[in-house]
Amino acid sequence: MKLSKLGDYLKLNDLRNKDLLYEEKDVKGISINKIFIETKANLKNVSLHRYKVIKPTYFAYVTVTSRNGDKVSIAYNDSKENYIVSSSYVSFYVKDTDKLMPEYLYMYFNRPEFDRIARFNSWGSARETFSWEDLCDLNIYIPPIEIQRKYVSVYLSLKENATVYEKGFEDLALVSEGYIDSLKKKYKPEMIGKYITERKEKNTDSLIKTVRGVSSIEKNFIQPRRRINPNNLHNYNVVSPLDIAYRPIVTGYDDTLNIALSREKEKIVVSPIYPVFYVNDTSKLLPEYLFMWLKKDSFDKYAWYFSTGSARETLDFDILGEYKIPIPPIEVQESIINIFEITIKRKKIFDNIKSLTNDICSVLIKGAVYELEEVI
Repeated sequence: MKLSKLGDYLKLNDLRNKDLLYEEKDVKGISINKIFIETKANLKNVSLHRYKVIKPTYFAYVTVTSRNGDKVSIAYNDSKENYIVSSSYVSFYVKDTDKLMPEYLYMYFNRPEFDRIARFNSWGSARETFSWEDLCDLNIYIPPIEIQRKYVSVYLSLKENATVYEKGFEDLALVSEGYIDSLKKKYKPEMIGKYITERKEKNTDSLIKTVRGVSSIEKNFIQPRRRINPNNLHNYNVVSPLDIAYRPIVTGYDDTLNIALSREKEKIVVSPIYPVFYVNDTSKLLPEYLFMWLKKDSFDKYAWYFSTGSARETLDFDILGEYKIPIPPIEVQESIINIFEITIKRKKIFDNIKSLTNDICSVLIKGAVYELEEVI
């Protein structure tokens, strides 16, 4: 069984948007989940004429691998649309799809084994990069096209199932959002300030060791992105179950507020700069219902507009308290929360299916190689 150089099957793509046929809506970024995503870059006053055009079946990847969760941000355009990406991205396509299926190659890239070998072959001082030459130099087993089709078919079936489930999840989320917004017409919005109290409790004895950060995208608590000394947490703010914490600095690349509701069973701690608050009367307002409003884009816009500061704009707790939401009877809040909880559970199931679809790539590639050995 002979190894091949991956570069023998690939061709570099340098097609540019020089005629400006594609606009801001066509610009994509690439996530560490190996998919094209809506760009988070500020495109104001940015010329798109040097952006690279990514046709269907084309690939693109970010060469920088350091500080990237030990993953290579690489994506495959499986849509019927053309995208454009930053000129700093490397783009390529399969030269002969009768010898190598692009979908099979994408399965190859989705494996953690590829990430490991790419990180091992990344070079640099301030920023480690995995170059086009390094990619082309990788050794790969290429099974006959019939074997590739067989395993690609399994992968695409799993992916289709995930897509169907995602559609159902999105429909439920849309219904939930519509129901929440309809409450504005039934109940007069009130300032939330009288219903919330800031919790000013410090982890003075450093007994609480569970440290969390806050995500601006998912609006939940996450593992800290930097190393923290577990013995030096005395100044950290304590977050009790169903407390809400947020990062007051709003200015950033996406102008969204990092905010989260604690669903932990035990107390956790967050950065000393993060305000923490709780609902002081749960007979009138439920924290889960409040957080549904604080997760909305409309609250992000409010936070951005009313933030103050020069170098860094911040949202003060008092200003947050002036935000208005409709507050229906508690039984109505409970029914909405039930719908919301179902949505969260469905999203977790979808994430698990999606993760399984990606994890199965290693198994499928191994199966294809094993079958190649039998053929030989």
